[in-house]
Amino acid sequence: MLTRILQLSALVGMLGGLCLGQPSPRQRATHVIVIGYDGLSPRGLAEASTPNMDRLLAAGASTMTARAVMPTSSSSNWGSMIMGVGPEQHGITSNEWQPDKYTIAPSVPGPAGFSETMFSVLRRARPSAHIAVFHDWKDFGRLVEPDVPNHISHEMGPRLTMRKAVDYFKHHKPQLLFVHLDHIDTAGHRAGWHTDTYREAVELADQLTGDLVKAVEEAGIMNQTAFLLTADHGGIGTKHGGETMEELLIPWFVAGPGVAKGRKLSQPVNTYDTACTTLALLGVTPPSVWICRPVAEAFAE
Repeated sequence: MLTRILQLSALVGMLGGLCLGQPSPRQRATHVIVIGYDGLSPRGLAEASTPNMDRLLAAGASTMTARAVMPTSSSSNWGSMIMGVGPEQHGITSNEWQPDKYTIAPSVPGPAGFSETMFSVLRRARPSAHIAVFHDWKDFGRLVEPDVPNHISHEMGPRLTMRKAVDYFKHHKPQLLFVHLDHIDTAGHRAGWHTDTYREAVELADQLTGDLVKAVEEAGIMNQTAFLLTADHGGIGTKHGGETMEELLIPWFVAGPGVAKGRKLSQPVNTYDTACTTLALLGVTPPSVWICRPVAEAFAE
């Protein structure tokens, strides 16, 4: 019975990938790099010195009023970001969620038994695509289908995570690279959001982002590479998970081929739109069962 369900789920995803009319940039990227900063708030970005992020902001389309999903916990939002649906659909309502332990079943299980991610959708659309994931928080890995990325690894600390990602990019140049950095959230929990410690963590994230941008430039493919930078949630005091705008609002910006330069987005953006936009940048149509949409306003006319 389970085998039959998974077969039907895969078929639904395949049919979803055939739907037409999804907005996409006229000029496609051959490489997309998504960097997710755990706990980065728009205010935190504004108060820190971030020349590398500022460069990407100026070169692309952005909003500082994108929204996380409720609850404003990490797992719920990382899941939404890569799965193209919200907690009501994927069922990840807390950090206690496990692929085989949950209270709300996914509305449409993917081949792995939980909601399908953008990594799996890209793999199905382009079986030879090179996909890599580096994550600083070990629990991020459970949100990704086993054996879908060519490489996925949990590294200890932001410096090692980015160094491994940079080295991997230099050697393999994946079509989709996802990097998760956890230390901003750690600083928020330990010292408080928007403290000096928090600001220093944001500035370290900017330096590490610059290392990856430099690697792309040295590879000679900057004009073929799109960057999408965002966060899972903000914070207030030393916490997140509640119902405040400080926890709900996140930065969201994208730059690269086919993206409008210097455009401030006026339309609402939700964290699950990251999955659809990432696929659109690569010319892949998302499943019709997803609730996300590519952020068409970000694309150059």
